[in-house]
Amino acid sequence: MLKIGINGFGRIGRAIFRNNLDKKMFEVVAINDVNPNIKNIAYTLNYDTLYDRLHVLYKAEGNSLMSEDGHVIAVTHEKSINDVDWAAHGCDFVIDASGVYSNVVDAHKLIERKGVKRVFITHCPNNVDFTMVLGANETDLDLDKQFVISTSICDATAIAPVMKAVSDRFGITHGYATTLHPWLNYQNLMDGPASSWSVPGEIYHHFALGRSAIGNMIPKPTTAITATCSVLKKHGITEDIIGSFSYRTPTAIVGSADLTLHLRDRAETKDVLAMFEEMEQTQFWPIIHNNWEPLVSLDFKKADFAAVVDHRWTNVIQGHMLKLVLWYDNEWGYAARVLDQLKLVQNKLGL
Repeated sequence: MLKIGINGFGRIGRAIFRNNLDKKMFEVVAINDVNPNIKNIAYTLNYDTLYDRLHVLYKAEGNSLMSEDGHVIAVTHEKSINDVDWAAHGCDFVIDASGVYSNVVDAHKLIERKGVKRVFITHCPNNVDFTMVLGANETDLDLDKQFVISTSICDATAIAPVMKAVSDRFGITHGYATTLHPWLNYQNLMDGPASSWSVPGEIYHHFALGRSAIGNMIPKPTTAITATCSVLKKHGITEDIIGSFSYRTPTAIVGSADLTLHLRDRAETKDVLAMFEEMEQTQFWPIIHNNWEPLVSLDFKKADFAAVVDHRWTNVIQGHMLKLVLWYDNEWGYAARVLDQLKLVQNKLGL
């Protein structure tokens, strides 16, 4: 079984770990996190407000985590991904889930050291070798040249395959995306500075993000369309034709995207529905799921799909203006696609 390491054991790092624990796709052999208290790392893994208690608990044993069934994971506490000897732990791939920009730079140094075969970054910085979204651009993967790979972000993981499908079938001349994203752990319970997560010590220029996450819907810019367009450029989907905006919502989990797309070719609602039904039936990965049930956001918690298309709201007006509503578990569904990307690369490398 392929051995992996996880750098950064916050929400996404733990979601990837738990997702893999269920699917048994890889063996996690090493974890690096700046939290110096290994007992607390075990605690945050074992007990989760959103995803419940692990069936098999882990405890701290020296510099390792050990599960009740004997699985041992080495734990380190370095600030830089490059300061961990991943190769000594037998890691083939490392997932950087820290969200810290400097680790992207250091990931290239790690590759140059030939310490691991590939590093996967769970956000979408510019200085990576390739940014991949399954269902959008995985056919452009070139492993002779690409060693530090971005797995993009949850919003683009949901939106990009949908936009590509619509563009391939009907064409898109322009459109707008509004995302509704649950709070994140760098936000404040009470009003204060908008502290940056990616660049520790800096204050984010969008001051409104420092307001209380509990009682507010916070309007803010979003990287969702920037990330989406970065993987759909060759399909003519660019930021020149797609606008975007976001609300950070006072909810704990499950994001949503409201898409308004102007179609090049005339279509009816039934044509769009037929396209998505065909897509779900023929897709290789669990990217799209179609929903007609009267559900609310928490009904999609732990949904394994990149995007659930809520067809209660699918509508084409006057043959060209298409309205779509998507749901996605911004932690669990995204983590599932990260693991699928690792599996794709593993298969292509013949490991």
